[in-house]
Amino acid sequence: MTRCIRHAAALCLLLLAALLVNAVRVQVFQAPELDRNPANRRVVMARYADPRGDIVVDGVAVTGSKDTRQPLRHERTYTDGPLYAPVTGLASQTYGTTLLENAEDAVLSGTSPMLAPFPFVHDLGRTRPAGGNVVTTVREPLQRLAYEGLAGRRGAVAAVEPSSGRILALVSSPSYDPGLLSGTGREVAAAWARLNAAPDQPMLNRALRQTYPPGSTFKIVTAAAALDAGVVTDVDAPTDAPEPYLLPGTRTVLPNEAKGCGNASLAYAIRWSCNTVMAHLGVRVGAAGMLDAVARFGFNDPSLRVPSAVARSNFDTEMTLDRLALSAIGQYDTTATPLQMALVAAAVANGGEIAQPHLVDRTTTADGDTVAQHVRRTYRQAMLPPTALRLQQLMVSVVDGGSGSNAAIEGARVGGKTGTAQHGVGNTGTPYAWFIGWAQGPGTGRPAVAVAVVVEDASANREDVSGGGSAAPIARSVMEAALREEERRHAERLGAHRGAVAPPVR
Repeated sequence: MTRCIRHAAALCLLLLAALLVNAVRVQVFQAPELDRNPANRRVVMARYADPRGDIVVDGVAVTGSKDTRQPLRHERTYTDGPLYAPVTGLASQTYGTTLLENAEDAVLSGTSPMLAPFPFVHDLGRTRPAGGNVVTTVREPLQRLAYEGLAGRRGAVAAVEPSSGRILALVSSPSYDPGLLSGTGREVAAAWARLNAAPDQPMLNRALRQTYPPGSTFKIVTAAAALDAGVVTDVDAPTDAPEPYLLPGTRTVLPNEAKGCGNASLAYAIRWSCNTVMAHLGVRVGAAGMLDAVARFGFNDPSLRVPSAVARSNFDTEMTLDRLALSAIGQYDTTATPLQMALVAAAVANGGEIAQPHLVDRTTTADGDTVAQHVRRTYRQAMLPPTALRLQQLMVSVVDGGSGSNAAIEGARVGGKTGTAQHGVGNTGTPYAWFIGWAQGPGTGRPAVAVAVVVEDASANREDVSGGGSAAPIARSVMEAALREEERRHAERLGAHRGAVAPPVR
């Protein structure tokens, strides 16, 4: 009898050990596979069981969470959704995440190990900390003025702080409300279908993901290439550029919109946007020299992230001389995102250096403790410092008495370049209106902002679309707001300093 009991006990222990081994196999070794199984609803339910962290602009959260009391409990909400959609992107229970909601998902959803006070604590308990917050570099006044300036027209605005690379505004128009896509059900599916079928493509982030022919704004890049290569040593000297200018190896004449471009100087060509001079200089720099120059500005770089991915701006690597001439004035296959062209202006404003552009200043825990802080670094050295100083002077002349006068700001030093990019078969499409520029307040040591504006405006007549007329006023309002912000912050710092050193009251 005792022997039978011992055998039964041994069998029970063996079965218990088998159960424990199986539990370990399922809960430890098979857990990742089970988590990835589409039929496992627990993972999805756990993702939305707690509120998501917030994206913050100028100290104010522009996102939130709504408790739906449904299995997927917390649904994303957006304040001023269309205004900030190019920054936040969307977080949808049906369609996933985009832009910052995607790039910073680990922090916002609470799955980042950096949010845990002690390593592996939450892994052992299969729990997660509260979602963290993402503090952006965007300034609300600049973002709003850029959005209102486009007024629903197809286009985009990108503004950066040249010295730091902070992205101060990122606007795409027309826009959409990400909150329409946050949840599940028929209404969300209908909104998704409607937005994707809209001819104006409101879900396209034109500031980061759309490339355009940059037109005459690209002449700043060509001018930098010519100066750095020594093709031009005196900006006021004649360039020997003929007018009319036959594209090399062809019978095609390149026209000018401006007068007096024959054998004009680089200074005159930038001020009045002479196609013939800049195309001629691009050919003299040569394909290898131009490719080296555009790479220093960030063209042909597919890896740029801010941290959202940025579309690759293009300058062809193999071209005949006639195509090189057209590419040197921002035509042919040359294309750029608005952010890329803002970086071109920033390079001139910042002595030739481009600071790494970024949208996130820092990430924090739900309680506000800093998890990660952006560290400034150089993205590219676009040109030599003396070249940047010369181009600053040339861009100032464009605004002070040239084609960019609509961007002038009283009391401020403003440099700019207009552009009207042709496109379509035989250049029959309505041209894109461009303006790139930068602004420096009085008594300050460096420019506060660099900006790029592109307006598609397909409803306008061809003659009515120009960088100076359509894009420059939008750029001016954004730059004015940046200068006001700089002045306000300087006054706050000065006040804080005076308060800190003030003698005690007796």
